[in-house]
Amino acid sequence: MKVIGFIGYSNTGKTTLIEKLIPLFAARGMTVSTVKNAHHGFDMDRPGKDSFRYRQAGSSQVLIATSERWALLTEVRGGPAPLEQLIGQLAPCDLVLVEGFKSEGQFPRIEVRRTTSSEPPIFPHDPNVVAVAADHAVDTALPVLDLNDAAKIAAFIAERLDLA
Repeated sequence: MKVIGFIGYSNTGKTTLIEKLIPLFAARGMTVSTVKNAHHGFDMDRPGKDSFRYRQAGSSQVLIATSERWALLTEVRGGPAPLEQLIGQLAPCDLVLVEGFKSEGQFPRIEVRRTTSSEPPIFPHDPNVVAVAADHAVDTALPVLDLNDAAKIAAFIAERLDLA
């Protein structure tokens, strides 16, 4: 599995970009999976539901299944699992798009920036950043990709990761 990450501050368009890239890679016949770093306290389960009650009782994992999808909830008592371990939980695929996890993993990343962001750039301090996707000019020796041109970003990723 090839992996590329997308990092940047809140509201820079990481999710929107990934959402546009997925069908472009799928149209090439590739299987794509995603991993997203969510905020602390995120819980897709709800109090009172059976799965919630199982976890509260101490179950390490709860698998919830319907006729349309299934989800495996895993409790990480003692700290979060490393990103590589999380990626290892995915079914085999051609490409994994990772959102967030700024300080984890040794795989290429694209920093997403917007004119409206006043935060300092991340790329000068992260050797894993291989490009910047932005809606404005960025002073860097790295490739600067037009944030609004998902097809060109997909082509860059395909070339960078040697995707057939």
